[in-house]
Amino acid sequence: MRGLIDTIKNIWKIEDLRQRILFTLGILLIYRLGSFIVLPGIDPGQLDALQQQTSGGVLGLLNMFSGGAFARASIFSLGIMPYISASIVVQLLGIAVPYFQRLQREGESGRRKINQITRYLTVAILIVQAPGYLKNLQVQLPETAFVLKGSFFWISSVIILTAGSMFIMWLGERITDRGIGNGISLIIMIGIIARLPYALFAEFISRLEETGGGLVAFLVEMVILFFVFVGTILLVQGTRKIPVQYAKRIVGNKQYGGVRQYIPLKVNSAGVMPIIFAQALMFVPITIAGFAESDALTGFAAAFSNLTGFWYNFTFAVMVILFTYFYTAITINPSQMAEDMKKNGGFIPGVKPGRKTVEFLDRIMSRITFPGSLFLALIAILPSFAMMAGVNNQWAQFYGGTSLLILVGVVLDTLQQIESHLLMRHYDGLMKSGRIKGRSGGGASVI
Repeated sequence: MRGLIDTIKNIWKIEDLRQRILFTLGILLIYRLGSFIVLPGIDPGQLDALQQQTSGGVLGLLNMFSGGAFARASIFSLGIMPYISASIVVQLLGIAVPYFQRLQREGESGRRKINQITRYLTVAILIVQAPGYLKNLQVQLPETAFVLKGSFFWISSVIILTAGSMFIMWLGERITDRGIGNGISLIIMIGIIARLPYALFAEFISRLEETGGGLVAFLVEMVILFFVFVGTILLVQGTRKIPVQYAKRIVGNKQYGGVRQYIPLKVNSAGVMPIIFAQALMFVPITIAGFAESDALTGFAAAFSNLTGFWYNFTFAVMVILFTYFYTAITINPSQMAEDMKKNGGFIPGVKPGRKTVEFLDRIMSRITFPGSLFLALIAILPSFAMMAGVNNQWAQFYGGTSLLILVGVVLDTLQQIESHLLMRHYDGLMKSGRIKGRSGGGASVI
């Protein structure tokens, strides 16, 4: 406890770090307050049907990412997910379209153009999503819930919902520029954390019921959650360096020297991006269905809207594995690594420089990515197993999936940045031994 108090005092002594933390907390407070502002023209006292609709299923997941704003018909109802979807599309275009590849090579000016394109694409996505959300409100809420009606309500609400999400994006950018951590990541995290107390309380109450299993069942859940949490931390941190000796055993080459050398590859180089990619695509069926009630869905849409269904989880897991390989391939370039090693006079003992080194690194990357992708897929579908075991739908989302990975990754990255400020000014870090490791050794973002 004394060490924690001393660390807090050291943080407070550093003026720049103190201002950044206070600025970040202030921006997050503005975001949370905005999530409670209901759209003009809607009676906030008649939202029971909407809140019931978002208590579980895919819409419950959307509501969690928005910090409950989705179920409150808030001006922030669409949240930050449209911006993330636009960012994913732009990243994919950077692989296939020469124009975007050229922008990526232009440095700061190219980055500004890419950010501008991402914003325009975000607005386009919002203009499409906003009418779908309003249509869902008309289906779910009684007619008396709408104080305003007609074209004016539709046009004004679309503008407000679009502006609300763009304002959230602007808040995130302000945190990144003047605060601590990645702003967009922190906004997603704070929305998930906002649902944590409600989900925990609901699960606790359900366990106290006659058929709930009592406190023993609740304690067993907490123990299981602890081990899942620890496993997620290990997955997020990954392996910073692979010993050359171990790498050669992986590819079947046992000829190596006695000197212990390392290859800078990680078991989980893709981070949380594969789950975000896959989750974004899994939202498509329910979006196409116009946010309809799950009971009214049939066929393809019904199968992919059932979080505990076989096809939903099988497809989700396969997509996570494929996206893990895909994102690892675009973030780690064996040819560039081999070239950098050659320029710096480095080499892998027993492996010829040039093409042989590239092939060796490519085989290593493919084989160490496989167990990481399997574990990532398991973490992604764990909430479904928790639901089938009788865990409350909202609380089950914290047993894995995108929510838990984002929570762990963002917390580690933010603490790592705070620790860097402390060490830079010759204070002790946040841990007595070792240093905090983020997703990529730095302040990586979720998107």
